[in-house]
Amino acid sequence: MTWTAPEIQPERTLVGVDERPMLQSWLDFHRQSLLNKCGGLDGERLALRSVPPSSLSLLGLVRHLTEVERGWFRVSAAGESLEPVYGSPEAPDADFDDLDGLPAAAVFGAFHAEVAACDAAVAGLSLDHIFHVPWRSDGYTLRWVYLHMIEEYARHNGHADLLRERIDGVTGSF
Repeated sequence: MTWTAPEIQPERTLVGVDERPMLQSWLDFHRQSLLNKCGGLDGERLALRSVPPSSLSLLGLVRHLTEVERGWFRVSAAGESLEPVYGSPEAPDADFDDLDGLPAAAVFGAFHAEVAACDAAVAGLSLDHIFHVPWRSDGYTLRWVYLHMIEEYARHNGHADLLRERIDGVTGSF
């Protein structure tokens, strides 16, 4: 039996609540929207690079966002010492390029595990928590990371919309 990405329906975002739960609900909505775009596809179709010459694929987007989640939430904001999930200094685009390393089911498992680990890593930090990254002298806040990650997912979900439509014609608002 061939594995296919589960079909999910993104949950509605929260309104009329404090800032932190609202930011979390928007981030969760965009995480779920990416997975929704992958729903029902097997590993082969998830790995299709359907808009040549771009190396983008739905599977690559899931891998990339796993990497980005780890980098911003766990490594940068929470200060954990972790290696990248897929990339390396020698292969910085491995999240998009080296799709043969793990089956799609394992990629989705890694995504879910990383999201849970990221949420747990910053749960006790204030939105005003300041941290520094090697490539900038000024400090970032956890609030900035939430906003950046919402933007990162929104941009890549637009890519996912186009990729999915090209793969099998499926379109939709999530």
